[in-house]
Amino acid sequence: MEPSREAGRRARPSWDEYFMRIAHEVATRSTCPRLAVGAVVVRDRRILTTGYNGSPSGMPHCDEVGCLIRVVDGRESCQRTLHAEQNALIQAAYHGVSVRDAAMYCTHQPCLLCVKMIMNSGIREVYYAGGYPDPLATELAAEGGLRMVRLEWPPRE
Repeated sequence: MEPSREAGRRARPSWDEYFMRIAHEVATRSTCPRLAVGAVVVRDRRILTTGYNGSPSGMPHCDEVGCLIRVVDGRESCQRTLHAEQNALIQAAYHGVSVRDAAMYCTHQPCLLCVKMIMNSGIREVYYAGGYPDPLATELAAEGGLRMVRLEWPPRE
């Protein structure tokens, strides 16, 4: 679907591009210098919650005191931060917002733990842009009926 363009004016983004752009903007709030991740939960083209990776409320952030690194499943992982997907789900629970039958837009593919949380929350689809490939997370999502869609990012002009 190629929208018409006027001279000097950018085409109107698709809904997927719109929400993924917002996820990337949300990621700018990240406080972990290793990787900035953003997530947006959407239902019926309305934003329900957002989340970015960072320390628990009231705790010092990685950009202030450094990352707390451990090797998990053969990868270095910051243990000080909550993941963006987790924070988006926690925000929904904290404010009493149901995310059942919603979609989540993430700047990166969710890890295995996040996939399990997303599935249990009732979210049915995850759209992601970037790496952090986790084959086991993909396998579990498919087995559990969670639709995972990698979007081309950045989108073609």
